[in-house]
Amino acid sequence: MSAPLYQRFGRGMLERRWATGGLALLLLAASLFLGWQSERRESAERYRQVTVQARILGTSVASALAFDDDSTARDYLAGLRLNPSILAAGVYDESGRLVAGYARPGQAIAQLASGLDHHPGARQVSAFEPVKEGGLELGHVYVRASVEPLSARLSRYLAIGILLVLAALSIAILGASNAASAAANRALQSEIAAREKAQAALRQAQKMEVLGQLTGGVAHDFNNLLMAASSGLELMERAKTEDRRKQLVTGISEALQRGARITGQLLAFARRSPMQNEVVQLEQRIDKLAELLDHSLREDVSVKFDIGEGLWPVQIDVSQFEVAILNLAVNAKDAMPNGGLICIAAQNSPGGLEGADAVEVSVADEGLGMSPEAIEKAFEPFFTTKEIGRGTGLGLSQVYGFVQALGGSVEIASPPGDGTTVTMVLPRAPHDEGTVAAMPERPAQATSIAGLRVMLVEDDEALNELVGEMLVDLGVEVARAGSAAEGLSLFAAGAFDLVVSDMVMPGKLDGLALARRLRSERAGLPVLLMTGYSNAADAALADGFRVLRKPFSSAELAAALGEVAVRGRP
Repeated sequence: MSAPLYQRFGRGMLERRWATGGLALLLLAASLFLGWQSERRESAERYRQVTVQARILGTSVASALAFDDDSTARDYLAGLRLNPSILAAGVYDESGRLVAGYARPGQAIAQLASGLDHHPGARQVSAFEPVKEGGLELGHVYVRASVEPLSARLSRYLAIGILLVLAALSIAILGASNAASAAANRALQSEIAAREKAQAALRQAQKMEVLGQLTGGVAHDFNNLLMAASSGLELMERAKTEDRRKQLVTGISEALQRGARITGQLLAFARRSPMQNEVVQLEQRIDKLAELLDHSLREDVSVKFDIGEGLWPVQIDVSQFEVAILNLAVNAKDAMPNGGLICIAAQNSPGGLEGADAVEVSVADEGLGMSPEAIEKAFEPFFTTKEIGRGTGLGLSQVYGFVQALGGSVEIASPPGDGTTVTMVLPRAPHDEGTVAAMPERPAQATSIAGLRVMLVEDDEALNELVGEMLVDLGVEVARAGSAAEGLSLFAAGAFDLVVSDMVMPGKLDGLALARRLRSERAGLPVLLMTGYSNAADAALADGFRVLRKPFSSAELAAALGEVAVRGRP
């Protein structure tokens, strides 16, 4: 933590011009103080050196003074002449008389020790030391030396000063640069924040545009369906023959079925449709797919299946898979107005889904293909290149939602003028190959439900009554409740063979919570949950509850009731 804090503090200081200017001045002042201290240390060191030289000279001439040998004393002084920094030197006897001495030009040496100037100048140092032998003082020696010349010191300090000035200027320039960079960075951050705000506003506007497109598309299609249903009912009141009434009923039924398909495609796109996943072998579904497509395509459109050998099993919702294939086949048919061939292929793809094994299922046509712009928007809800009234724009949205809910991917390839291929990449089922048994066809109704006592829980009064009548028509005895709390009381008061409940209900308990509560009171109780939209559908399936999606027919209700009744039997 200390290093980053120090770095942040340093950067903050260098981003202020006054701080960097003060730092530069502080550096110059510190350098002057250190120079003055250096001068003092140098003078003290020079004085120590001269004192040592004087003591050495005194030791050397002690014998000469003891024996009044002036010649030997002069010889010792002559040795000092070799040192250019020695300006003057002298040897004095015990009476203070000069015995031997010398002085360089411009310098003087006193004849008597009492006339010596011990501090002749700031640029010179001198030492006056006694000469002793066995505790007897024989005389004195005097040495005067120069300190380093001012010019030499000035040259040295000038070079150091230049470096210090350059360092101070560098600090000042660096501070100014950092201050400018900081100002530019603040301006950049402000610009980035403004740009992010503008982008957020743009994204929100785009979301609102898509939402408006989605709402408009849903309103348009459902207005058509409501018009078909309301006009059909109005015409039924004036119909004069039974055949005409049956024809109108068929039209209304088809309109309602189309509305159910649209909501199913929307829920699949939004990944809010409950998935009834099961492990299947796709090659065993070919006959069912062929039959489904035969009733949906024109006579001038043929279908070819190209299924690879040893196809891996996949875990999918079979009904939604069939709807996805049907949507792709219908799109392929519409892309070939003059007829042609649709090829439905499936093959294993080792590592084809982010390194995981997968099965690729593709639908290819011989049409004119799609433009890059159309491919980019193909999976958007209500985007269509077809004429008005010929398509809702939800087919590929359903395919996209179905594949994404499985954790797979979907791609479109459309070379110019060479048809279109849509490929669904489905994850391989999490089972060892060869251990998954083929799933049998689901029966329309697993067992007879006549005579069962059923509790129906539905908060919508109209639906409560209609579903109750559907159950009565199926031959079961029905007790109805309008809320989960009322259902608990009703269940406690009577013995029921099976419970049918809506999932989304007001109050503390929704349908799933009610089902769990009833299962805790009676293990193995058959429960059928109904929903048109619910985030809890996956949780309900994970708990083993059967989920029936609204709207449903009496046949679908009977099949679901028979299935849960069989599950609940010992």
